[in-house]
Amino acid sequence: MDSPTYEHDPYRPPAEPPKPPEPPRRPPAPCDPVAAALGNASLLGIGYLLLGRWRLAALAVVGTGWLLNLTASTAETWCEILLLLWWAAGIAHGWFLAHRRAEHVVRRGQRAGALAVTVAVLLTAVLLRVDAYGIEDRVNEAREGGDCEAAVAAQGEVWWGHRLAGAPVVEPGDAVVEACHRLERAASTLAGAGRNGNIEDLERGFGILAGVLSKPGNEQTVKTVLDTFLEGLPTKDSCDTADITDWLRDRDPTRDVLDRSADTAKRTEPAALVGCGDDLMDEDDWQQARARYQHLLDEYPDDARTDEARSGVKKATLAIELDTVRRLVENTSDAKSGYCDTPAKYSGAPPYRKGFNRAMFLGDTEYTDKLPRDWRTGDPTKAALVVCADTAKNGAAVETCYYENDKSEYLPHEVTFYKVKIPLKVYELRTGKRVDPREVQISGGSCPRVLHYEYYGWYDYGPGGDEFVSTAKSDVRDAFWPVIKR
Repeated sequence: MDSPTYEHDPYRPPAEPPKPPEPPRRPPAPCDPVAAALGNASLLGIGYLLLGRWRLAALAVVGTGWLLNLTASTAETWCEILLLLWWAAGIAHGWFLAHRRAEHVVRRGQRAGALAVTVAVLLTAVLLRVDAYGIEDRVNEAREGGDCEAAVAAQGEVWWGHRLAGAPVVEPGDAVVEACHRLERAASTLAGAGRNGNIEDLERGFGILAGVLSKPGNEQTVKTVLDTFLEGLPTKDSCDTADITDWLRDRDPTRDVLDRSADTAKRTEPAALVGCGDDLMDEDDWQQARARYQHLLDEYPDDARTDEARSGVKKATLAIELDTVRRLVENTSDAKSGYCDTPAKYSGAPPYRKGFNRAMFLGDTEYTDKLPRDWRTGDPTKAALVVCADTAKNGAAVETCYYENDKSEYLPHEVTFYKVKIPLKVYELRTGKRVDPREVQISGGSCPRVLHYEYYGWYDYGPGGDEFVSTAKSDVRDAFWPVIKR
């Protein structure tokens, strides 16, 4: 019997080999819900590792890190609450995943390991937070004592661990440090104002103090800086002290610790004003010196130094008057300029009294230079009068004479002789007021036998028709005697 034959069909796919049987799926390993919950309580995802959930473990670590960073950077309480909710959710989630397993077992080793890690993490966090509270207590204690240096040193103990475990606790200390740094700048600025009397620095320093004081709790540290500055008053320079105390006294009250500066100003300013006035007198700055003395009299009329101030005002006034008189005298070139045009008083001049009075003779000195030396002085402190002499003019006619000259066809010539009239401006130096006389006439000889004269050009026209009498020193003295004798 023939065996059957099969022809190959090229369009028929070959038969697939049979699949091997799948191995039986291993049931989930038994787990301990307590160990899983304790592991997740560490915030490190250890409970997920015990359950074999690697991705959840990684997610737990990343989430914890992000929340810790957020808490440390913002130092907000809501961030800590969020971290606490994350911690509770991790514990509950670990417990829930473990309870879904079919079999539960008690794994004492896992529990012990998870408990150890969790206790270590939580204990570290607690200790860091407790230490943070201690640091901030020292910062607050130092600030309340006005000791910025101690406050900054205490806050310097804070490290990133404290910020992770208790950022809201240590964050106020950062504000204290910032305030202390600002106070350090204020102290430096105020010290500069004390050294050079710069009012702009003084205003800037007080502005910084006011800004720091606007934040609660900084009263004592501001007071310490302010007291250090005020204790430096008075400074070595009395005028700088006077400028500073004047600003402090006129400063608008702010009803806070800065108002203490006004009391220091009132205590220090009177002596500074007198000292500054004396220094300015030594520097011949009499205007400013008088202003300082007068300022004390105006602001502190009951102060013990008022007698010194009144004496200073008097001395400064005399110095100003004397300087004015001297300047006017130097600018006098004739009877219509300088002192003669704008008289001024010098209260320290000798009084214009009965009898003889020395005088300063200004203007045209052709005749006044012939006066006795003891009548004249160039020192305003020794003169009772200032006599301004104008150019000589014809006074009263004395005599008319006729002269002949064989060499001149214009002679005989008639010549009239006149007294020498000198217009005067006479001032009492002590008051600057004008007094009499308004002129003097000097007598002298007339009609000399020979009349000498000068002529210019080719022709001799003879002498002029008007001539002054010839005067001697005694004539000039007699004419001016009524001026200096009262």
